[in-house]
Amino acid sequence: MVEVKVWITAFRLRTLPLAFSGWLVGISVAGTTVKIDEWVAGLTLFTALLLQVLSNLANDYGDAVSGVDSDKRKGPNRMVQSGIITKDAMRKGMIICSFLALISGCTLLYLSFGNDFISASVFLLIGLTGIAAAIRYTVGKNPYGYAGFGDFFVFVFFGLVLVAGSYYLQVKVIDWTVLLPSITMGLFSIGVLNVNNVRDIESDKSSGKNSIPVRIGKKKAGIYHAVLLLFGLLSSIVFVCFNFHSWWQLLFLITTKSLLSNIRAVSSKSSDELDSCLRQMVLLTLLFSILFSIGMLTV
Repeated sequence: MVEVKVWITAFRLRTLPLAFSGWLVGISVAGTTVKIDEWVAGLTLFTALLLQVLSNLANDYGDAVSGVDSDKRKGPNRMVQSGIITKDAMRKGMIICSFLALISGCTLLYLSFGNDFISASVFLLIGLTGIAAAIRYTVGKNPYGYAGFGDFFVFVFFGLVLVAGSYYLQVKVIDWTVLLPSITMGLFSIGVLNVNNVRDIESDKSSGKNSIPVRIGKKKAGIYHAVLLLFGLLSSIVFVCFNFHSWWQLLFLITTKSLLSNIRAVSSKSSDELDSCLRQMVLLTLLFSILFSIGMLTV
């Protein structure tokens, strides 16, 4: 039982609402066009959650091996760095999670595309790239997360791929306006990463992890955070303008005040105080996706 609790901690459950949020937005938009295939929707979510857990495990392992995680780091303890989970056990955990994600993803593609080999192959390539990206974020030689490219990959996979992919697996048709809420979820997900990186700016700087906040400094990272959240909000407003049916579609604007509060907090609070802002940003992203989806039910 103790070992199970340790692994659940390593999964970082508090980050999983990000995968759920992007999936929910994509499914809710698809639901305005077709009847949702529940098996495809469920496997899409399960695969997305597995990929996020894989990324979390790889991050725990990679940061410990590279020395990025140390006693100076803010936030919750990491399992490998603290010695609670061995490096070998974490590697095995990553392999198992990768295998489960691959099996889940292949089953998803079969149910969604059947004999459409071309579409299935394209999504399989995207899925394999997602597995590689989840691992290579902090693992291996020259991991891209240490060079400041984590934001780009978070935008691509938690925004464009997750939202637009969840939509396409249901509808099988490309609608460019779906990219707008995809952009929103991508930018909000970067916002979560940015709060995390601002919190860890000192320890990252001393260990050679060149995140965006390390590169541009805390003050500009606060401005960057504002740009992410405000443009994310604007992108969904534009989506509603292109697909307007009811004022309820703007229900997500309820989150505006809290988003502005998060922006101010990231700019003004010390690193020691930012862990609560990180939790708030995750929950705001989840709340936004729920309100967005409720609005789409009126279409």
